[in-house]
Amino acid sequence: GYRVIAFPGPAEALEAMPDLESIDLMMTDVVMPGMNGKELAHRFLGRFPGIKFLFMSGYTANIIAQHGLLDEGVHFLHKPFTPLELAARVRQALDDPRSVLPR
Repeated sequence: GYRVIAFPGPAEALEAMPDLESIDLMMTDVVMPGMNGKELAHRFLGRFPGIKFLFMSGYTANIIAQHGLLDEGVHFLHKPFTPLELAARVRQALDDPRSVLPR
C-alpha cells in the first residue's frame, strides 16, 4: 500500500513541506486557485529532488498543453477517473525511470 498525505490546497502543502521527511510521488491538480500544479511541482522539487509527479485535471491534456500549463510527456490523469485507473497511473509514474518535470 501507499501512505497518502492530503492537503486542501497548494498553500497548505507548501506550509507543511518543511515537516515532510520524504515524498516519492506528488499528485496534484493542474488548475488550482492561487498557484497551478506546475508551480507547486517546482517548489516541491527543490525540497525533494527525486520526486515524481502525477498531474490531473478535468481539462483534456491537449487543452492544458496548448495553454502552457504542462509539457508533453508528463504523467497525466484525466478526471473523472476510476480507482483502477488511479492505481495504474500511480504505479506507472513511480516506475518510470524518467524524471519528466514540467518546465
